[in-house]
Amino acid sequence: MGVGRSPTGGADVTLFDPDGVEPPAGPRGPLVRVRLTVAYVGTGFHGFAANPGVRTVGGMLADAVGRILGHPVVLTCAGRTDTGVHAWGQVVHFDTSWPAANLDLAALQRSLNKLAGSALVVRDAALAPPGFDARRSATGRTYRYLVLNRPLPDPFLAPTTWHVEQPLDLRAMAMACDPLIGEHDFTSFCRRAPDQAADAPLTRVVRDAHWTDDGKAVLRFEIEASAFCHQMVRSLVGTLVAVGRGRLRAGDVAGILRAGDRSKAAQPAPAHGLCLWAVTYPA
Repeated sequence: MGVGRSPTGGADVTLFDPDGVEPPAGPRGPLVRVRLTVAYVGTGFHGFAANPGVRTVGGMLADAVGRILGHPVVLTCAGRTDTGVHAWGQVVHFDTSWPAANLDLAALQRSLNKLAGSALVVRDAALAPPGFDARRSATGRTYRYLVLNRPLPDPFLAPTTWHVEQPLDLRAMAMACDPLIGEHDFTSFCRRAPDQAADAPLTRVVRDAHWTDDGKAVLRFEIEASAFCHQMVRSLVGTLVAVGRGRLRAGDVAGILRAGDRSKAAQPAPAHGLCLWAVTYPA
């Protein structure tokens, strides 16, 4: 019978049907694929990707899953978030050779949340449909960025918002979003990841990009695209806030986009205001 024990020495948690099945030594065929929807506060994590000796979201989650299932797992995520970036709807998958009939996914979810602590929460655990891949099956991703726009900071919002003291012209920032919609080369707003080929295309399809006044001086930028390149959202926000400050005009954004020159855009916004909000998949 598969059993997971809390790191604090609490009671055992049974994850599988008590039919005498012993935990496998490692994932080997036939495999069952499990899908998790995960939320986390990026503060304190050095990004998502596992990195020995460094605290990462993927490293912590894979370790917790492996301890509970009794064998190591390899996680695949929908989007590798950078250091300090948060997530509400991150999706990951892993494979296990536990038979589906023996997996108690509700108990797995509870045990993972006990092991991970409040900084990381598994919102859902389910068997993945045939052929599902958290990254390759995704048809779109939505990011949110929060700006606190008032003279005084807020210590309770500080971990998840960029504090901008100068009043911003929200109307100009909204107009500056229009050139972003559609299929474009976003070289001006991207940095190539260390593992990305020098000739890899940076063309992306943006389906929606807009600003919303959430009230109490919190401005929300939301953008949905087929995929994103490295630091794309933060670079866009940095440039759009420059428009709101009057340092750029709304019409300048189209020219920056066409230039294909990273130096034409403003500096990226801080990481801690960014959140991977949702990932979409075929019905």
